[in-house]
Amino acid sequence: MTNAHSAEPKHAARIRVGIGGWTYAPWRNNFYPAKLTQKRELEYASRQLRAIEINGTYYSPQKPATYARWRSETPDGFMFSLKAPRFTTDRRTLADAGKAIDDFVFGGLAEFGDRLGPILWQLPPYKAFDRADLAAFLDQLPRDLDGHALRHVLEVRHASFKSAEYLELARKYRVPTVFTDSPQYPSFADVTGDFVYARLMRSESAIPTGYADADLDHWAQRAKQWAGGGDPADLPRVSAPGGPATTAPRDVFVYFISAAKERNPAAAQALQGRCTE
Repeated sequence: MTNAHSAEPKHAARIRVGIGGWTYAPWRNNFYPAKLTQKRELEYASRQLRAIEINGTYYSPQKPATYARWRSETPDGFMFSLKAPRFTTDRRTLADAGKAIDDFVFGGLAEFGDRLGPILWQLPPYKAFDRADLAAFLDQLPRDLDGHALRHVLEVRHASFKSAEYLELARKYRVPTVFTDSPQYPSFADVTGDFVYARLMRSESAIPTGYADADLDHWAQRAKQWAGGGDPADLPRVSAPGGPATTAPRDVFVYFISAAKERNPAAAQALQGRCTE
């Protein structure tokens, strides 16, 4: 198996494009090689893409030995993003989540070592913005794990978060807000942290690469602009462009999620290729 990203140019080193998970039956027809055993799918996928978002942890945390095995099957330089368990965020009072947060973070994530990327905390659609409650939640997010800094990212799904007050709070904690390219949930690209995290949800079955060439070109331009410290002005936002550290280089994580899921590996590979040009 070859490492598809072993010789990428330096200007693209901060951009990681990936998919949600690695186990999906249709991918055995259009992404994984014929006769590849299921137990080697992560090994293969991690050598074609630079990152994978693990969604299964949203439903059930895994044992430390499982995290260690996943790490062992991936190459140097690869990263996992982890979706935090729903019981940490699917609650009316986020301030009460401290124990659940610690149980997850300190329950084995150290096994990922340098493969551990951002931890995604997804709020439920019913959860409206409450400054005091959210601040209490953000205060409880661990900042390091075994001496390594942790990176947290927040996905909000209630329209009340489209406010200057929320942006001010998120920027105070330097926690990025997911840019969710979704017609169903609030979608705004205001930069609130030191890295950028986008979840793209508009793949189309009729297009082999999920997105049209022109759309992939535009996303590559945005990813490069984010990575260079810029703030693309052509995306929906709450405030004028210009988040924190707008001239400093940033890491960028872009995941193709849901929609026409069978096309997402091809979309990720097509976008990653454009980001290395």
